[in-house]
Amino acid sequence: MHALHRSRRIVLSTLCLALTCAAGTALAADAWPSKPLRIIVGFPAGSSPDLTARALAEPLEKALGQPVIVDNRTGAGGNIGADAVAKATDGHTIGLMINGNMTIARLLNPAVRYDPLKDLAPVSLVGVAPLVLVAPAGAPGADAKAFLAAARAAGAKWSYGSPGVGTVGHLGMELLKSRAGIAPVHVPYPGYPQVFTALVAGDLQLSMLPPALANQQIKAGKLRGIGVTSSGRSTLAPELPSMADAGVKDFNLEIWNAVAAPASMPKAHVEKLAAAVSAIVRTPEMRQRLFQQGWQAMGSSPEALGNRIRSDAQVLGNIIRAQQIKAE
Repeated sequence: MHALHRSRRIVLSTLCLALTCAAGTALAADAWPSKPLRIIVGFPAGSSPDLTARALAEPLEKALGQPVIVDNRTGAGGNIGADAVAKATDGHTIGLMINGNMTIARLLNPAVRYDPLKDLAPVSLVGVAPLVLVAPAGAPGADAKAFLAAARAAGAKWSYGSPGVGTVGHLGMELLKSRAGIAPVHVPYPGYPQVFTALVAGDLQLSMLPPALANQQIKAGKLRGIGVTSSGRSTLAPELPSMADAGVKDFNLEIWNAVAAPASMPKAHVEKLAAAVSAIVRTPEMRQRLFQQGWQAMGSSPEALGNRIRSDAQVLGNIIRAQQIKAE
C-alpha cells in the first residue's frame, strides 16, 4: 500500500514538474524580447533586402514591444550578414536574408563559414517573386512556346547573360536549360544594368531578370517578356505565361526573402517571432508595400519555411553539382 502511495506521489510530482516547466517556458516566451531586437541585413542601405527589413521594423516594434534596429553587414552576396546571424548569441539578433543565403551558400562556396541548413533557424517567409525570362524586343517566335523552339534550334549559337556565376539568374537559366532542352552559352556580367544593355544591343538572346527591372523595360518596349519562372502566373507580371504554360515540365523557380534566427534561439522565441512576422506580412498595408518593392507577400510558419529551404537546396544543389558551379 505504501508503495502504491509512493508511486502516486512520484507521478504527481513528475506531472507538477512538467506543468511548471511548461509554464516557465510560456512565461519566458511572453517576456521575450527583453531588449532591442537587431535585424542584420547582408546588403547595403537601399537594396531590396534592406527595404524589406526596414518595412518590417516599425510594425515589429509595435508587435513585440521593443525597438527594432536594422544593421547592415554587407559583403559576399549577403553571406557576411548571414554568418553574423548564425554566430549571434545574445538571443535578440535575427536576419532578413535572400534565398541563396539560406540554401546554397556553402554549396557554391565551401569557404562560407556557416552552414545554412544547420546554423540558421527558419522563422518566416516574407516575400516571393518569379524571375522573368526576357529577350530583345525583336526576338523570334510569336509566343513563349515558339520562342523556346527557336532557342532549341539555335543551340549554342545563342547566349544568355546573368549578373555573375552562382547568381539566381545563372542557376535559374541552367535549370531551364535542363528542363527545356535549350543550350545558350552563359556570359556573366558585373550586374543587371550591364545585362540589360547587352540585351538591348542584341549581344545576348535571353536572360532572367527580377520583375521590377524586367517590367519597366518591357513596358518601355526595350525588351520582350517571354514568361515567368514560377509554376503558375504571377501577380507581379500577370500578362506573362509561366514556363509550364510554355510547355516546360517540372520547372519552378522563385526568388524569396525570409527572416531567420540563429539555430541556438529557443524554439518558443522563434515561434513567437514567426507569428508576429507572418501576421505583419499579411496585413493589407504590408502586402501593398512589398508589392511595390517587387514581392508577393507570403508569411509562413518556421516549418513551412524549412520545407521550402530544403526543397530549393536540393533542386539548385543538383544543378550546382552537375555543372560543378563555384561562386566567383
